[in-house]
Amino acid sequence: MNKALISLTALGVGCLLAAPLIASTPEEDLANWQAYFQQRFPQVPKEDFVNGVYAIDPVGRENWEAIEEFPPYEAAIEDGEEMWNTPFANGKTYADCFPDGPGIAGDYPHWDKEKGMVMTLPLALNNCREANAEKPLKYKKGAIADLLAYMAYESRGQVTNVEIPADDPRALEAYEQGKHFYFARRGQLNFACASCHLGNSGTTLRTETLSPALGHTTHFPVYRSKWGEMGTLHRRYSGCNKQVRAKPFEAQGEEYRNLEYFMTYMNNGMELNGPGARK
Repeated sequence: MNKALISLTALGVGCLLAAPLIASTPEEDLANWQAYFQQRFPQVPKEDFVNGVYAIDPVGRENWEAIEEFPPYEAAIEDGEEMWNTPFANGKTYADCFPDGPGIAGDYPHWDKEKGMVMTLPLALNNCREANAEKPLKYKKGAIADLLAYMAYESRGQVTNVEIPADDPRALEAYEQGKHFYFARRGQLNFACASCHLGNSGTTLRTETLSPALGHTTHFPVYRSKWGEMGTLHRRYSGCNKQVRAKPFEAQGEEYRNLEYFMTYMNNGMELNGPGARK
């Protein structure tokens, strides 16, 4: 067994090996996580993991690159841009909430010390809407996905840099809860997120190649051919829970926000390249 895989048992990978949970810092987790995937797929440049399964599936990549010539998410970007620029009923716009402009996806998720919680971009957008007397958007698809697609497009090339503030132990607790979620088995199939995307990454389940976890958060929202439309990261979380026959948690609830916090931290140093297109 290579050192990276041994170190990953310290992440709590009871789903891979029946090993007890060993305490490790987020910094250690990050180093072990990225080293593991680079050793598992030594032919893949680290920066290419942002392309998800297409980093390891040459046939799928060829088809994906052809699709990217006329990407199915273009309409979503245009609709999202229109939403960004359309004033609310009170005359204000999203820019009044986010004065740095739409290209701010790299700032999320982050720990909100004042609220004592992980703040994601979809949640911040709805906070903006409610502050301006607008109805919140649904979190899995539709308008929120279009707006996120535009903001992701404007944020391309930004480097993931999630921080866990050392001066607030609640932030570390949220990270640890997200990590626990990732490795906890659930549902009738008794699968964890890690069951597919860590130890079995690169193998085939039915006709699908299981994507590596490294880079998973960099390309959302995505247009999935299976959906025939755009969807958010938390929609994908819900779908994964359903696939293992577990009851999904609420989109933008604490469980999925903490999971996003952990997963995005694991991608620190990787560029954003959303929105994306997947099967």
